[in-house]
Amino acid sequence: MAVSIPLAAALFYWSARGVDWRNVWQVMVTARPAYLWGAAAVTCCSLFLRAVRWRVLLNAEARLGIGTVFRATMVGYLGNNFLPARAGEVLRSLLISRESELTNTYVLTTALSERLMDVIAVVLAGSLALLGIHSKPAWLADLSHTMIFVAVAGAVCVAVLPHTGNLIEIILGRLPLPEGPRKFLLTTAGQVLLGLRAFHDWGRLTAFAALTVMVWSADGLGVIAGARALHLTVSFPVAMLLLTVMGLGSALPSTPGYVGIYQVAAVLVLGLGGIGRDQALAYSVMAQAVSYVVVTALGLPALYASRKALRAKATPVVAAP
Repeated sequence: MAVSIPLAAALFYWSARGVDWRNVWQVMVTARPAYLWGAAAVTCCSLFLRAVRWRVLLNAEARLGIGTVFRATMVGYLGNNFLPARAGEVLRSLLISRESELTNTYVLTTALSERLMDVIAVVLAGSLALLGIHSKPAWLADLSHTMIFVAVAGAVCVAVLPHTGNLIEIILGRLPLPEGPRKFLLTTAGQVLLGLRAFHDWGRLTAFAALTVMVWSADGLGVIAGARALHLTVSFPVAMLLLTVMGLGSALPSTPGYVGIYQVAAVLVLGLGGIGRDQALAYSVMAQAVSYVVVTALGLPALYASRKALRAKATPVVAAP
């Protein structure tokens, strides 16, 4: 928080420089409710599809119901909106591991692997979107090269690391460690590699890839609907580019809900589509508000249901005499 709060304040200040707040307010109060409801509905669909996609990875080693995974997913997003350092990833992983026989390490690896594959997907989508933008600033061209490098590196890690189990065992076996820590590291490394190996099934990988396309397409439509609510026109390539910059920006130490990072991304990217700073800032505030409302409306009941399920599981069953 000591790093993220000053950074978010600096980014928000930069994005709000020279903004006419009366104009920003005027843009927001004239929002069309029908498009806002549409954006909220698309967001709900995207969140559900993300839960279905995560379940594809989890069910490589278990058989979990979609209700269980969706509850954990929404608790994770609720945590990301109100806690720093993406603590929601840990929350959703703990919930799944406690409601199943899966280990914490395996579940967390699938959650982080899912995020890594999201980076790869959004980088590819952003690179394709850049082809439709003719007048690209220098920073955007440099960013595209960085994005491609990140995508390639992530794909190589997912493809190669699961085959390095023997090498890791040899390295850990030669380290001057007590038997207890060595055994812990070997077990942890085995669970991490097992989580990555979930992608090494063609049927599972195909399902995951198809759901990823659906997730990011829905998110792009959500951006377009949100912009239409404010009487703004955003093309699909610009919407995907905004999601790309947001996705990469989330790697920075950010405050809950990515306040500051979202504003900078909106001002920089929407400006490429001819949208002024006032309108872009108004869109960023409105989009974050819709996201908070949707995630809170779905996340709080999910948190309550998860707590109830965990308590029921912890309660011993006494057999009748």
